[in-house]
Amino acid sequence: MGDRWHLEVDRSLCIGSAQCVHHAPDGFRLDTGRQSHPVEADTDAHERILQAAENCPVEAIMITLLGSGEPVFPPEE
Repeated sequence: MGDRWHLEVDRSLCIGSAQCVHHAPDGFRLDTGRQSHPVEADTDAHERILQAAENCPVEAIMITLLGSGEPVFPPEE
């Protein structure tokens, strides 16, 4: 069984660019205020979700391993 991730979007940072929706349309949606949110906060690890986080122009998407809370993105420095 693969990793499971917990997704969060910092809505105070989100500018509604929709890059997350472009890269992972099954993972993210924009609400009526053009703010991003995950379709499901807890999801299977998937390359498209990671691409969405990496391509967010303001790095508003945080991904952690479900259970341990270990950061996936952004990586710890």
